[in-house]
Amino acid sequence: MLTQRFRLLWQPRRGLAIAEACIIGIVAALSAVLLKQGSGWLGTWRVHSTQVLPAWLTLPIIGMVFGFLAGWLVQRLAPEAAGSGIPQVKATLANIPMKLSWRVALIKLLSTIISLGSGITLGRQGPTVQIGAGLAAGMSRWVPTSPEHRRQMIAAGAGAGLAAAFNAPIAGVLFIIEELLQDLSGLTLGTAIIASFIGGVISRLLGGGSLQLNLQLMEYSSSFSLLEIPVFLILGVLAGLLGALFNQGLVFSIKVYRRLHVSLPLRVALAGFVSGLIVALLPESYRDNTGLREYMITSEANLPFAAIAFIAQFILTLIAFGSGAPGGLFAPSLILGSCLGHLVGVCEFHLWGLGSLTTYALAGMGGFFSAVSKVPMTAIVIVFEMTTDFNLVLPLMIVSVTSYLVADKVVPGSLYDKLLLLKGITIQKDAPIEGILTQLTAKNVMQQRVETLETDMAVEEVIQAFSRSHHRGFPVVENCKLVGIVTQSDLQNRYLSHGISLREIMTPQPVTVKPTQTLSDVLYLLDRYQISRLPVVERQKLIGIITRADIIRAEADHINGENRVNGPQPEPSYVVYQTRSPSIGRGRLLVTLANPDTAETLLQMAATIARDRHYELECLQIILVSRHSSPSETQVSTTKSRRLLRQAEALAKKWHIPIHTQIRVAHDVAQAVLETIKERHIDLIFMGWKGNTSTPGRIFGTVVDTVIRQASCDVVLVKLGNISDCSHFNRWLVPMAGGPNARAAIKLLPALVTLGNDAQIRLMQVFKPSELKPDMIVLEESTRQLMRHRNLHSTVVASPIQADSVAEGVIDLVKTESYDVVVLGASREGLLQQAIQGNIPETIASGVESTVILVRGANNS
Repeated sequence: MLTQRFRLLWQPRRGLAIAEACIIGIVAALSAVLLKQGSGWLGTWRVHSTQVLPAWLTLPIIGMVFGFLAGWLVQRLAPEAAGSGIPQVKATLANIPMKLSWRVALIKLLSTIISLGSGITLGRQGPTVQIGAGLAAGMSRWVPTSPEHRRQMIAAGAGAGLAAAFNAPIAGVLFIIEELLQDLSGLTLGTAIIASFIGGVISRLLGGGSLQLNLQLMEYSSSFSLLEIPVFLILGVLAGLLGALFNQGLVFSIKVYRRLHVSLPLRVALAGFVSGLIVALLPESYRDNTGLREYMITSEANLPFAAIAFIAQFILTLIAFGSGAPGGLFAPSLILGSCLGHLVGVCEFHLWGLGSLTTYALAGMGGFFSAVSKVPMTAIVIVFEMTTDFNLVLPLMIVSVTSYLVADKVVPGSLYDKLLLLKGITIQKDAPIEGILTQLTAKNVMQQRVETLETDMAVEEVIQAFSRSHHRGFPVVENCKLVGIVTQSDLQNRYLSHGISLREIMTPQPVTVKPTQTLSDVLYLLDRYQISRLPVVERQKLIGIITRADIIRAEADHINGENRVNGPQPEPSYVVYQTRSPSIGRGRLLVTLANPDTAETLLQMAATIARDRHYELECLQIILVSRHSSPSETQVSTTKSRRLLRQAEALAKKWHIPIHTQIRVAHDVAQAVLETIKERHIDLIFMGWKGNTSTPGRIFGTVVDTVIRQASCDVVLVKLGNISDCSHFNRWLVPMAGGPNARAAIKLLPALVTLGNDAQIRLMQVFKPSELKPDMIVLEESTRQLMRHRNLHSTVVASPIQADSVAEGVIDLVKTESYDVVVLGASREGLLQQAIQGNIPETIASGVESTVILVRGANNS
């Protein structure tokens, strides 16, 4: 009960969100101050080093060495920390898998300090956004909340980072709404405001201000008159055009660096070296970026200085950003804007003598920032919050909105979206914010009919329940109330001896969900606790159960295969080639051909069964295409596939068996097979099987698992051994454990053994050494069933053997007596034993060099 109360306490609630937002704001502010102090200290040391040694020597070397170190840190420890970091945060908030964690935040912090210390002309504000988001993402993993709640906390961390970097809490909130999350829900807005406010306040208290302009502007007060509106409009147009050119230059720079085909450390080192060399050639006053920005705001008219500063900053930023160096674009945008505003202000002053250079420089800052980042509201508020000058509001609005409209007209779309597109990531703007996971609840999707077990059941009864059912777990109830859950893993880990009760092996107080919780909450809990099912409980009463498969099915039903997060869903397969024969058979046997080396043997085995049962053969070749292209519209070459199919046609003609062939273009092999089974009314399917799988959570492999579970017909899997000639299939071993699939295997034997010249069949059953008198009923019934077949002319022997496990007994017998073929019935009892002792079919197939045939009877459920 204590565990359940703890879980309930930490479920997503408004109070928890507010507390988390407060902590996020504090941590983001501390990281922002640390970043400012660290990069400032290194920058000061770099500038002072030029007083000791020549600038043309020290600046390029420091830029190269520090740049290499920053790039090495990012490449080796956190590749997601490259660049400004805002595109990565935006992708994460759009539910695109992009790693955000404490590790990413720490590496971003260290690498940005080193990168900015190298002298490259990038800013620290963009990285602060990613650092805040990464810290929030790491913190949210401590709290078992929903993915939507985690997104809100990451957004709050990003806003707090921006607020702390600029001392602008309102701008932090607006940036979340305008660019990152685009969500105005109460919880999102509330947490963003709290985190940004705390981040801004703590940053100001600790001296983390981005611009200490309040005292300086007392001597250079801004002014504005209506006659200046046309000039501010011109400034906005210029900022928009140059901002669009700047964005295009950034994309071009990234592409140029990519053509160099060098590692990230070398790219950043090259950018640091070139930047240091260029800065060394400029006057000393150009070496301090922050000082340069403040000088442009507060200085007297200096047209040449502003022009050189704008050109140099423009080029240096392109060189630095394209390399992938950790650093942002906010500070360079503000510097470029202040230079542009100063240039326009000087021209206006000489022509009309109106206004002040300070006003134009600050308005230019907002305008260029708006043109580059496409966030006019954030641009206006950032400059206003840094100056607290109401006279600036109207000029800022005119310039920022005009520059935004012009820039978006010339180069539509967000710069961050374009940067993501270069990495192959697309964020669809027209997709709804809330997907199916937040629209449906557990009650909408859960299975209402639930098989349950009672706490007083013995382990033997539990094993029988698993044997009769395809479920891998059961809820355990007592007096109609849920008290636990038992899975095959519990049997595997705790099944020690007979006579113990279910209560002793079940998992008590399982994780549950309420019927009103969204699928987003359900999926989060499934992932967090690494489980495959969740009981749905209302007032301690079990009313249903929900699994991952139920959620996948709900998504498929409700969004018609569209998935904006993980890419396009598979479309139906498309037939590009087919041949048909007269439909004169009693049924159809489907053979999937993929490997030319094994196709002939597989066809011979399938043809033997088809001739015995008077079936028609259906041969299928599948050509896979990318999910980003439509199977019905993709051009494919069918030459190799038709060669295999002609081989099948020749064999069928030789044995006088009707044969149909087809080639399908598909996104998914298993889906194409299941579609063929349904469309062609297949009675039995023959598939090659490699005998093992490396896919976690799979029994036979991704494709085979899907087919063997979902196909409505008989399924036969064939793993060919070292003898590929069917005429040498003379010694057959058939392990028996009872069940319907074992009987299905027996029915295939009379036809299959005709492949050899003098076939001998041995039916065997494994008994543990502790069993004194083995039960021979299954062996006797199987022998009688086999001998009743009129076409069987082989020797049949039935005998039990003793072994600790089925797999061990079969493998030892095959090796000692040299059996050519092992036939296994994939009975439910076998699959239960797999959960307790391991994957029996895979263990046998991997442990012997003989051919292994696995049979699963038709699924009539």
